[in-house]
Amino acid sequence: MTQTTSARHHEHGTAPPDARFDAVVEAAVQQGLLDEGDPVAGFIDTEGVRASVGALHDAFAATPGVLHTFAAKACSLIPVLRLLAGSGMGCEVASPGELRLALEAGFPASRIVLDSPAKTREEIRLALALGVAVNADSLAELRRIDALRNPSTTSVLGLRINPQVGGGSIGPMSTATDTSKFGVALRDPGAREAIVEAFRERPWLTRLHAHVGSQGCPLELIAAGVARTYELAEEINGTLGVRQITSLDIGGGLPVNFADETVRPTYADYVAALTAAAPGLFSGHYALVTEFGRSLLAKNGFIGARVEYTKDAGGRRIALTHAGAQTATRTVLMPDAWPLRIGAFGPDGVPKGGPVLAQDIAGPCCFAGDVVAYGRELPELAEDDVVVLYDTGAYYFSTPWAYNSLPRPAVYGFRVAGPPGAVTFATVREPQSLDSIAAESGLAHVDALIERDG
Repeated sequence: MTQTTSARHHEHGTAPPDARFDAVVEAAVQQGLLDEGDPVAGFIDTEGVRASVGALHDAFAATPGVLHTFAAKACSLIPVLRLLAGSGMGCEVASPGELRLALEAGFPASRIVLDSPAKTREEIRLALALGVAVNADSLAELRRIDALRNPSTTSVLGLRINPQVGGGSIGPMSTATDTSKFGVALRDPGAREAIVEAFRERPWLTRLHAHVGSQGCPLELIAAGVARTYELAEEINGTLGVRQITSLDIGGGLPVNFADETVRPTYADYVAALTAAAPGLFSGHYALVTEFGRSLLAKNGFIGARVEYTKDAGGRRIALTHAGAQTATRTVLMPDAWPLRIGAFGPDGVPKGGPVLAQDIAGPCCFAGDVVAYGRELPELAEDDVVVLYDTGAYYFSTPWAYNSLPRPAVYGFRVAGPPGAVTFATVREPQSLDSIAAESGLAHVDALIERDG
């Protein structure tokens, strides 16, 4: 589906930062993409995605041999992955499903990296047959690869370490703590020596991988983890007396600013921090791999949802909307760690004005904690209005939670181009039907548990 609507102009022809998507919301309402039948949807700015990819490549432009991969978990939608592949990205995957999506999206196997702490033998066997790069998460996994590896495979093989540099402000997003489930814990007794020996025994093991974490991890912490990885690579090559490690996978994890529209930190800030922590990293001595996800997509997408009802309880106004835990799961379950900016629009999709009122923005899920924002000061919301959850282009609408058997929302890509202010939409994912929900819930086996006579 592709549709176009002329968008309204802001004064002087430029939109203030917080109004970047105003015309898109209005066009979506006009075209029926947000209506009573489809009361919630996700939207992706395709030109914004291309610009973010461009900023990433520009930041590393002075360094030869960099493969930038997109972390598929951040937006596991094939058309989005296809857009990224066409923009020069590779793909980082962490499951058989993500590998299938990456291949369907057109990523060459040679530009795909498989990471996961629990790869099965079949996953490893398939990756090696395809020529997908594999980062082993443990010494035990290396032993499994020993048994499965065909010497003719073209897969680049690496080992993930945990540099144990500590955690950021969000514990579950920190992967370099002392007890993280990821990688070989570098500072544990005997671990460093075991890692060196693992490379000595396997001349085909040529990559070292580390990822410190993402949201809540400051640049200094990320840079410290990369620096320890670089130093270990130098030590291993020096000890072995041969340049066996030829590439470093430095992960991703650039945090996103959810407080306002500003992009910070930037990829240029990231490169500067790494340069300060590990000056030799960008010398070209090692080929580099990155695995960014959230920072490429978050600010290039939003969720739009209709307000179904409003009510007052205990002196607090509550707006009941169709965007809750099923599509903003992290924000609902960890509101202090994942706050979102909210926009208020009228039934026509035009931004609301007038006096502000403290309101809870609640979702449709049947549990009391399904609230996206508490006491948020917004123009007074009413039935059939629209709320917008900004900065949700990564992780939110792409991988919804099936709580209450709520249907997956539609997702649309958009461009503001062509005739002045024209908004063009293209379907990325259709809204899920009730027939689909029933089928996924075992409809074909409806009588499987019913005892039959005879």
